[in-house]
Amino acid sequence: MIHPSYVELMKVVNDEAEIGEEPVVNSRYSIVLATSKRAKQIIAGAQPLVTRPKCNKPLSIAVEELYRGEVKIVPEEEENI
Repeated sequence: MIHPSYVELMKVVNDEAEIGEEPVVNSRYSIVLATSKRAKQIIAGAQPLVTRPKCNKPLSIAVEELYRGEVKIVPEEEENI
């Protein structure tokens, strides 16, 4: 079993959306893209944003960062500004 689950991650990420605002993440695919992008950054040399991660694997670190709120998912429109 994966912990946290996709549902838990989606809830954490969408928790910061304002009432009436469209959720940041609508699918598991969005979570997978975000975590894989962050894992690639870690592999490329970016420092993990969590101290003493539970696991040393880049993807596990990326999931933990997202779950703890250390990394924010930015919609593509805002990313290119």
